[in-house]
Amino acid sequence: MKKVCTTSLYRFTIVFIYLFLFSLTIGAQRDIKTINDGWRFLKQDVTDASRLGIDDKLWERVSIPHTWNSDAYTDKAYYRGIGWYRKNIYLSDEYKDKQLFVRFDAANTVASVYVNGNMVGEHRGGYTSFTFDITPYCLIGKENLIAVKVDNSLTDVPPVSGDFTFFGGIYRDAWLISTPKQHFELSDFGSNGVFIDTKDVSESSALYTVRGAIKNDESLVKKVEVVYTIKDPQGRIIKTDKNIVSIQPNEKRDFSYSGKVENPQLWSPENPNLYAIETAIYDSKSKKVLDKINNNTGFRWYKFDGKEGFFLNGKSYKLNGMCRHQDQKPIGNALTDEMHRRDMQMIKEMGINFIRISHYPQDDAILELCDKLGILAWEEIPIIDIVPEDANYSVNCENMLKEMIRQHYNHPSIIMWGYMNEILLVTQRKFKGDDLKVATDRALALANRLEKVLKEEDKFRPSVMAFHGSDSYNKAGFNDIVDIVGWNLYQGWYSDGFTGFEKFLQEQQKQHPDNPKIVSEYGAGSDKRIHSLFPKRFDFSVEYQQEYIEHYLSVIEKEKYVSGATYWNFIDFGSALRDESMPRINNKGLVYSDRTPKDVYFLFKAFYRKDVPVLHIASHDWQKRTGITKSGEPCVQPLKIYSNLTEVELFQNGKSLGIKKCENSTATWQVPFITGDNFLMAKGLFDGKPIETALSISFNSIPEILDAENLKSLELAINAGSSSFYTSPESGLTWLPDREYSAGSWGFIGGKPYQTQGEILATADNPLYQSLRESPDQYRFDVPAGRYEVELSFSDIFTPKEKLAYDLSEGTQDSSENESIFDIAINDKVVESKINPARSSGFYGLERKRFIIEVGEQHYIEIKFRSFSGKSFVNALKVRKL
Repeated sequence: MKKVCTTSLYRFTIVFIYLFLFSLTIGAQRDIKTINDGWRFLKQDVTDASRLGIDDKLWERVSIPHTWNSDAYTDKAYYRGIGWYRKNIYLSDEYKDKQLFVRFDAANTVASVYVNGNMVGEHRGGYTSFTFDITPYCLIGKENLIAVKVDNSLTDVPPVSGDFTFFGGIYRDAWLISTPKQHFELSDFGSNGVFIDTKDVSESSALYTVRGAIKNDESLVKKVEVVYTIKDPQGRIIKTDKNIVSIQPNEKRDFSYSGKVENPQLWSPENPNLYAIETAIYDSKSKKVLDKINNNTGFRWYKFDGKEGFFLNGKSYKLNGMCRHQDQKPIGNALTDEMHRRDMQMIKEMGINFIRISHYPQDDAILELCDKLGILAWEEIPIIDIVPEDANYSVNCENMLKEMIRQHYNHPSIIMWGYMNEILLVTQRKFKGDDLKVATDRALALANRLEKVLKEEDKFRPSVMAFHGSDSYNKAGFNDIVDIVGWNLYQGWYSDGFTGFEKFLQEQQKQHPDNPKIVSEYGAGSDKRIHSLFPKRFDFSVEYQQEYIEHYLSVIEKEKYVSGATYWNFIDFGSALRDESMPRINNKGLVYSDRTPKDVYFLFKAFYRKDVPVLHIASHDWQKRTGITKSGEPCVQPLKIYSNLTEVELFQNGKSLGIKKCENSTATWQVPFITGDNFLMAKGLFDGKPIETALSISFNSIPEILDAENLKSLELAINAGSSSFYTSPESGLTWLPDREYSAGSWGFIGGKPYQTQGEILATADNPLYQSLRESPDQYRFDVPAGRYEVELSFSDIFTPKEKLAYDLSEGTQDSSENESIFDIAINDKVVESKINPARSSGFYGLERKRFIIEVGEQHYIEIKFRSFSGKSFVNALKVRKL
């Protein structure tokens, strides 16, 4: 008798059953399609806009994703109010006897949905999905009107505060879903109705449970089969099973199934192995499929330890992370799925294995790519800065937390849920004494409430909160509520000194050694227009951001108890209330808003990637350099290379500048730049193979000694009160750092620098006028005889913008109180008497003055200031020979 292989027979039987069931799937089942196009939009509230008879032909034609807040990039008072969307959908006879649903992946902030004039539901929350059953309101064989009222006004829905723009609109996909009368529950907080638990995972085995609910929207008792099919990462069916469920009319019935996988292929960032689990409902009589849900899952286990850090699949593992906002100038948050996926590809490419999805749930495309690319994730709801005194707010927070967890429960990439960020930051600014205690206790009560909900919703993942750098969170007891403590630390940016970063962490570890810790934010801003040879905190130079990150990365890697860190932020993102060097933009990103990488992007790549060579000349952000030189001599300036190579050799115009070892993924040369093109080439070895890269840098020399020859084509422009170069993108002119006068040259005599972060009005060159030299004795330029144009720029920035705003709101501002009034004299001739920039252009306005002067035998230009009231000052100077 021929022996039959039982293993082969088992596999054959499984495949046969699966193919048999697949052959029966033709019939009434779920149909999903987008309804993104053909919408009419009006940015205002309209009475009865949901009615069928309203004429919307003059409304704007839009497609979803859509936001109405492109104005947030130009105006702090961007529109926060109501917008209406309307769309007609024809429902053919194929939808007869179907259950119909409309799903919106997100609409910010409150959305009210109407079908044929009937309100079908309201959703409060701008970052989670919602699904409404619209079956009773639909007309088969006719046009059906869907109208959506969206409101992004400040309400009792989080966030009520935050350092990002609250874009309004239906800014993620919209869907029409049809199912048979028996289907998975679609109204369960926006989830797909099926949940997968993985537990007791090891290298030898893993348990999983598939659970959920089925809805019977028919008036008859229905008996169905729930069939479970699991495929391994290679697409092979490894298990199929089923159970019988009997459902009463208009009833919802829970179901559950548990299985086991032997020798699972574990999920990790290096090997993101995904198992596919199909859950299908079959009619027990006809055997036809009624509804089907496909989910991926991954088998992994992990833990956070207060002393040892993070462990994944039994091994110590550092979470090298990134925070990510979801907007892109000028389209706001209305990104396509392709744009979201592009971001995740870029994040993975730089060697990141962990993302903080901040500060709110984001598009499903993000977590899809986290699962597939292998990026661990922290997801959170947007409770930020302060908890308002509103009972409805807490209810909305709880609902939002449930929505986030249920909608994204099945993603193996998610390893923690978060629900508060810097919740005492604005609280401590706004309240003092007993009022502060009441507000803190209110936040504590909400944290305890949400922690309880989180544990009920997910028994396996830990909770996390992000604290700003204050020990008040520990004193209040927030660290005792949450599983993992996140610290947003900006020492060296919002406060002095890089080394305060490691000192803070070490002190926290000493006081709270059992609290697992993660650095949830760190970052510094940079502006491509600003460069410095002597970078300083908050100067927004590209060079300071680089120094800041270089320090932080080394500390994070060294401190073992730190589970990991997430840099703030991947992109330069919209923050409408900000001023700084780029108003309405938070520019701490590693890539610009258009996703062009900054040089510092490659530092992360060099630091974290060991599998591919990284060799980057870190001057792509400064390819047109300027420097001050003596006649005929080169100008020596530092040039960095970011690399994961052991050592690198740098060449300038074919000449070697030497070999340097890469320490902290960085090597720096002092390069003697010459006027014109400088061709830089870097070479090294990676795994014994030669690697090289090149960059051409154009260098413009500014003479230290001014003479008749070099003045012919020179515009000598000075960034008064600043140590940074500033290049105007409009004109291409570089304004030089302020410098002290020396005999035979040019510069300031006396005075002191002063700067603001407030926006300068009516100029694209905002950073140039945010600094000034206060009360200078004079500026002097030693020049030959001739005719010159002198340009002086003034912006009165001495009164803090916050005080100005308050005074204006109170109607108490007296413009004469703090005005600066002074004379300007050039070569002892008063050219402007009692100039008053605040009176003529307003505080933070801009006033430019040009003067034509003759220089004779004295061979110098002396610009002096004599104050009558307040302080004399100048923000920028420019001299050119006519």
